[in-house]
Amino acid sequence: MEELTTQLLVYLKGIWKYRWAAVAAAWVVAVIGWVIVYKLPDDYQASARIYVDTQNVLKPLLQGMTVSPDTQQQISIMSRTLISRPNVERVIRMVDLDIKAKDTKDQERLVKELMDKIKLGTTGRDNLFTISYNNQNPRLAKEIVQSLLTLFVEGGLGNKSQDSSSAIRFIDEQIKSYEEKLIAGENNLKAFKQKNIGIMPQQGNDYYSQLSQAMDDLNKTKLELREAQQARDAIKRQITGDEPVLLVDQGESGSASSIVNVELDSRIQALNKNLDALRLNYTELHPDIIAAKRLIAQLEERKIEEAKLTRNGSDPGKNYSPMLQQLNVALADAEADVASMNARVEEYSARYERLKSLSNAVPQVEAELAQLNRDYQVNKANYEKLLERRESAKISGDLGSTTDLVSFRVIDPPTVSDRPVGPDRGKFFSIIFLGSLLAGIGIAFVISQVRPTFHSQTSLREISGKPILGSIPMIWTDKEKVKRRKRLYAFGLSLLSLLGLYGILMLKIA
Repeated sequence: MEELTTQLLVYLKGIWKYRWAAVAAAWVVAVIGWVIVYKLPDDYQASARIYVDTQNVLKPLLQGMTVSPDTQQQISIMSRTLISRPNVERVIRMVDLDIKAKDTKDQERLVKELMDKIKLGTTGRDNLFTISYNNQNPRLAKEIVQSLLTLFVEGGLGNKSQDSSSAIRFIDEQIKSYEEKLIAGENNLKAFKQKNIGIMPQQGNDYYSQLSQAMDDLNKTKLELREAQQARDAIKRQITGDEPVLLVDQGESGSASSIVNVELDSRIQALNKNLDALRLNYTELHPDIIAAKRLIAQLEERKIEEAKLTRNGSDPGKNYSPMLQQLNVALADAEADVASMNARVEEYSARYERLKSLSNAVPQVEAELAQLNRDYQVNKANYEKLLERRESAKISGDLGSTTDLVSFRVIDPPTVSDRPVGPDRGKFFSIIFLGSLLAGIGIAFVISQVRPTFHSQTSLREISGKPILGSIPMIWTDKEKVKRRKRLYAFGLSLLSLLGLYGILMLKIA
């Protein structure tokens, strides 16, 4: 530590020895620097403040009916893209700066300079923006800020109707496309149903449900047939002897309608009633109607044959027993029921066999129909949604064209301060003043190192390597003391003059 202190004192003594060189260097650096700063051109700042209002009374009223853009996001994008190259080039053209550009290089330099100097400040949540620009020409600075303000407002208000028209045009194209898809789907469904008209699934039932239902109907009808047959057999067991037949005289060529047979007539009558009921629901080609007609014809032929067999040997009195007549009537009804059940069993059997034979075709038809219906429903749903979106887009376009969802309020129009905002001469003067002092000290230190002197016996002994026998001190006369004191006053006065000049410059710019 002692060595460091000693070395520092040696340096200070060396600097003090060449103090006049330090003062001269400080004066030269300070004066030159202050002159340069003083002659720097003034810089004026133009600024404007604008407020973006995103609150609109119609937005909550039409919520859900219209599609409103994210205004906060739009404002954020506008603020970020305001100082973009295309906008800066537009500003250059608006203030006629492009006339001064001689070539492409000057144009690029001008664009880069503007992009660096234009400042856009924001408070964030309050949507309050500040646009500022510094230039030596206050009129030009104001014009540039005004141009930027115009671009900022146009960026928020422009292209609203164009965007809405483009959206509606795109939706109309999609609606037309889906309408064509719906028409094609309807035609495909129509052709598919016509092609597979006999094996189309019923409403709400698939193939396996129909097959199960046909099996259940067939089993149920067979059970009813067995019950009817057992009832008929029970009546037959109560009747003994020949079947009671009540005949009237008829010729050899008598027709079935002129022959009276209580049992067969009752069955034919019951079958005719059943046939009339079937004709109300089915055509003449229906299997039940065909079976009923065939059974009626068989019974009429049986009447004629029985009439031929019993005409000569019948006992007319025998058929007039009341009990026997009742049994015959009951037996006729039972026979009619059995015949009807037989017809139904035949029909259900044929239906079941037909469905069973379609075990491979019907599921494939159902799968294809389901695919067609699914595609059609998807296209229909998208078509209906597009119709809703088109109306919503129209309302949104009308809303955007008739009202301002985003309004711009100029809080402070572009203005230029009367006093220049730059350069900061006070700061530069202070920096130059401190720099000049450091430059003077540095020059004195360099000279002391270039032309070293010995300030102590120790340093002389270390450098020469020889012993020091003694030292002769300087004896100052009174005249030398006066001269020395005057030089010290002059040195202090020179430093005070430099400090005074610095103070005068600071007061002048204040």
